[in-house]
Amino acid sequence: MKRLLTLIGLIACLGALAQSPEAMAKIEAAKIALITERLELTPQQAEKFWPIYREFGKQRQEIRRDFDQARRIFDPNKASEEENKKMLEMANQVKERQLKLEREYSDRILKVITTRQLNNLRKAENDFKEMLIRRIRAEQMKRQKQQRNDGRLNDRRN
Repeated sequence: MKRLLTLIGLIACLGALAQSPEAMAKIEAAKIALITERLELTPQQAEKFWPIYREFGKQRQEIRRDFDQARRIFDPNKASEEENKKMLEMANQVKERQLKLEREYSDRILKVITTRQLNNLRKAENDFKEMLIRRIRAEQMKRQKQQRNDGRLNDRRN
C-alpha cells in the first residue's frame, strides 16, 4: 500500500516537473518513502540513517556538478589531443572519487543498518531512478501527442 501511495505521489509531482522547488521536494519525498519502505527501517535506524544518507547525497551531487561544469565547456571535436586526454583523466578521477565516497559512506551507513538493508538501498535507488525516467518519458510522449493533436486541430480550423 505504501508503494502505491509513493508511486501516486511521484506521478502527481511529475506533471509539474519544471524543476520547481515544490516538484523536486515531492520527488525527494517519494524517494524517501520508497527507500524507507524497501529497507524496512526502524524508527531508531531512520533517525540515524537519513542524516548520513543526505550528507552522502550532497557529496555525490558536488562531485557530479564539478564534472558536469567541466564537460559543458568541453567540445571533444574542437579540443586538442592533450585536452581530450585531460578530460578522460578527469573522468577517471571523478569515478575514483565516487568510489571512495561510496566506500566511506557504506562504512558509516553499515554502523546503522544491516548489509541486507544496504544492498536493498542500492536496488531501491536504481528502481526509483528507473521509475522516474519512465514517468518522465511517458509525460514527454503525452505532451508530444497533445501538441500533435493541437497542431492538427489548428490545421483543420485554418
